[in-house]
Amino acid sequence: MKHLLLALLFMAGTLSVHADEYAYLTFMTTDGIKASVKVSSLKLTISSTTLTAGTKSFTLANLSKMYFSATNETTGIHQLTVKAMEDVTDIYDLQGRKVSKEQMRNGAYIIKTKQGTYKIIVK
Repeated sequence: MKHLLLALLFMAGTLSVHADEYAYLTFMTTDGIKASVKVSSLKLTISSTTLTAGTKSFTLANLSKMYFSATNETTGIHQLTVKAMEDVTDIYDLQGRKVSKEQMRNGAYIIKTKQGTYKIIVK
């Protein structure tokens, strides 16, 4: 029993030494979006189906993994909702030309909505 306790204490000490090397806790959602949160004074809370880490909130069903990382891995990619697509104010191609929904062909576009700006790919 003493050997098991000693082994567990040794492993816990090793983990805490290695955790000091990582400044961020990174979350990856099922659609590949990554969001990193600084671990210094980090507070995690779970309420019903939502995990809150610092100022970021995640639906538990949409999380694929979380891990410690040395750098901020936030991708800045956000999912475009149907509601946002209804509120499109401007559409631009990658050359900066304004286009209409009817003019969109296969390619990448910048979409401005009331909720924000998005880059989309039309296939």
